[in-house]
Amino acid sequence: MDRLIYTAMTGAKHIMEQQTTVSHNMANAATTGFREQIDSFRAVPIFGKGLQTRVHVVDQTAGANFSPGAIQQTGRNLDMAIEGNGWIAVQAADGSEAYTRAGSLKVNQNGTLQTEAGQVVVGENGPITLQYDSPLMIGKDGTISSLVPGTTPVAMEMIGRIKLVNPPQETLKRGDDGLFRTTDGAPAPADLSVRVQGGALEDSNVNVVETMVKMISLGRQFEMQIDMLKKAEDNATKASQIMNLS
Repeated sequence: MDRLIYTAMTGAKHIMEQQTTVSHNMANAATTGFREQIDSFRAVPIFGKGLQTRVHVVDQTAGANFSPGAIQQTGRNLDMAIEGNGWIAVQAADGSEAYTRAGSLKVNQNGTLQTEAGQVVVGENGPITLQYDSPLMIGKDGTISSLVPGTTPVAMEMIGRIKLVNPPQETLKRGDDGLFRTTDGAPAPADLSVRVQGGALEDSNVNVVETMVKMISLGRQFEMQIDMLKKAEDNATKASQIMNLS
């Protein structure tokens, strides 16, 4: 009886938490470069005095779905999409190096290259500073070139190169700010083989239809766990009645 109650109770609790994760994925189905979050669960016995009759469920976060999203052409000079595997290095709010696939970039009032969310883009030699009104172009290897005014024929001057990395997926973890970092906290080395596509953005890799089906399935699983608790209560009530008769 104890095993049934603890398993159903903790199962219902973690199904609600997984429903939160699925809802979060659904809310970010249109977020540029978003990586779907994945949760999994496992049963763990409760250790203590007496017989080990109680089992509960724990959340075992599996990480993220790293499959690439579809690339959409935008025609905007400061948009970029990673082709295949790879990440854009940015500076997080705490000053640490983090990684994102969201390639919608902008230049702030100080001429510093940033993501749309406001993180400073990391270059080979630190932050990249640009002329605010200069026409820009992002190359396949992450180099940023600017049009040199007054030159005939038109010349492009290389200003810097965005740091592109490609650490092993198993060494990456998602932070509370949505950015990815290495598990040991050390900056990943630049990878010159990573290629980008200028004038384009990568869509989220969340499959809306599959996510909706998963939400419905989780709702039914939650109802099943609650039914198990009700059956355990009914069994306990009937057992008490039999004991009273005896």
